Amino acid sequence: MPRTKLPKVGTTIFTVMSQLAAEHQAINLGQGFPDFPPPGRLLEGLDAAMRAGHNQYAPMSGIPALRQAIADKTERCYGWRPDADAEVTVTSGASEAIFDAVHALVHAGEEVIVLDPCYDCYEPAIDLAGAKAVHVPLDPATFAPDWEAVCAAITPRTRMLMVNSPHNPSGAMFGADDIAAIEDLLRGNDIVLLSDEVYEHIVFDGARHESVLRHPALRQRAVVVSSFGKTYHCTGWKVGYVIAPPALSAEFRKVHQYNTFCTFTPAQHAFAAMIRDEPEHYEQLGAFYQEKRDRFAEQLRTTRLRPLPVPGGYFQLVDYSAVSDLDDLAFCRWLTTEHGVASIPLSPFYETPPPGQRLARLCFAKSEATLDAAITRLQRL
Repeated sequence: MPRTKLPKVGTTIFTVMSQLAAEHQAINLGQGFPDFPPPGRLLEGLDAAMRAGHNQYAPMSGIPALRQAIADKTERCYGWRPDADAEVTVTSGASEAIFDAVHALVHAGEEVIVLDPCYDCYEPAIDLAGAKAVHVPLDPATFAPDWEAVCAAITPRTRMLMVNSPHNPSGAMFGADDIAAIEDLLRGNDIVLLSDEVYEHIVFDGARHESVLRHPALRQRAVVVSSFGKTYHCTGWKVGYVIAPPALSAEFRKVHQYNTFCTFTPAQHAFAAMIRDEPEHYEQLGAFYQEKRDRFAEQLRTTRLRPLPVPGGYFQLVDYSAVSDLDDLAFCRWLTTEHGVASIPLSPFYETPPPGQRLARLCFAKSEATLDAAITRLQRL
């Protein structure tokens, strides 16, 4: 038998719950993907790119037109323009970007601070790099960070701090005070900041996404990860990008070129045209999803599940303690097999889940018909 390099890793909870949903014909509100199509202009652009012959390897860092479009979009959104040649790299999704950043910048024996609950791809990348994930819990009620606890977790071996806003799974978001706290934490050391911002355009109630790219002191030491899949309803295309200063980008690209080398060429052409010709899509994305959030939360209030506030992202946490005292893994399996609605438990996002936590994650990036059908089933709880 081979010796495993990832002894704590089994099949991801997203795969497990999606398979369970398929087996029981459950409505899948677990895995985070839309069940409606990408924008028509984007699909037309993909078809046109393929028919125009853009079907071979792209440049390793991404086609120039897309990197320029990303630079334009970054300036439009955050008031600062990265160097498209030296600071922008197109990747095969955000997960590849996170993996590459860790392996490029973190050495064996070093430490990476992660804030629990955190997305499940973070720690395996750290483990495979021979480094150690240091888990600092967020507030179990509000999912706000305790920056004093983060500061206490820093040691001479700390190489990277990984943050995520809007946050998966909770939807919590950083404010200006959080950015100031991060600046204070990193002042005077060489810790790299990895900022996972894949839900950057899905923010609600007039809030501003506090991208690290807005803040000079942070962007000079940060790898910022974005996702076209989340923004354009096409998670299966697996296209994302990284913005980082030239020295970090150079190291990042050393790993990227031997991991995937390049990313789906016709999609790059389609995204370049989409960003250029229809900026209103990402500018209006928050309003699009806020309508879904508000409608879904109102419907949930007709059930015994209690919806928590959702400042950003497209996930709704629900407190199910009025329904069951099962732990979250057992509850989500029961909800899928007995009531036909698949959700995601929170405990796989933690090193040590809070005792007695009774929360599950539902995805509202779905059509009205899908959400209505799920609510009908949830009302029977």
